[in-house]
Formats: sequence, C-alpha cells, structure tokens
Amino acid sequence: MIPNFKDHAANERTFLAWLRTAIAIVGVGLTAAKLTGAHMPVWSDVAMIGSGGVVVLLAFIRMQLLRKRIDAEVSLDASGTNWPDVVLAALVIALIVLTGIFILHVT
Repeated sequence: MIPNFKDHAANERTFLAWLRTAIAIVGVGLTAAKLTGAHMPVWSDVAMIGSGGVVVLLAFIRMQLLRKRIDAEVSLDASGTNWPDVVLAALVIALIVLTGIFILHVT
C-alpha cells in the first residue's frame, strides 16, 4: 500500500482539474476566435496557447511541491500560503476576463 494514498490521489485529481481548466479556457478562446470569422493577429493565438501552457506548468509545480509536503514526516500546517495556488487562480481569472472581453469585442 502506498503511504498517504488518499492525499496523493487528491493531489493528482487537483492537478488534473487544473489541466482541464487550462484546456477549456484555451479551447473556448480559440474557438470563439475561429467561429466569429474575425481576423485576429497570430500573437493572440500564441498568447492564449502560451498562457494555457503556463497554467499547466504551474499546476505541475504545485503538484510536485504538495507531493513533497505529503511525503514529509513533519505535520502539515494549513497556515502557509501555497504560492502556485495564488498564481494559478489569478492567471485563470485573468484568462476568463480576457476571453470575455474578446468575445464582447468581436460580437
């Protein structure tokens, strides 16, 4: 049996949720651009895909940090701020806002 299996499983489920979020945001942004038929600069597609890649990278870093904390013999405290969580949440909110602005601008 894997030590702390429930914690590791929850950590990986959270990682997969961040991946789904990144894929959904990038997919909605790129699909909205293509369906409207508006001429969009190439940099906007690259920026959308790049920001999704940043979300995936930060989610991976978060998963690795939490994996080390779970495996540590020291008791975990809930008082510390996990910086990847803060950055991921801010980036996802920014992507949602930018996608909304883009959709409003095109229509």
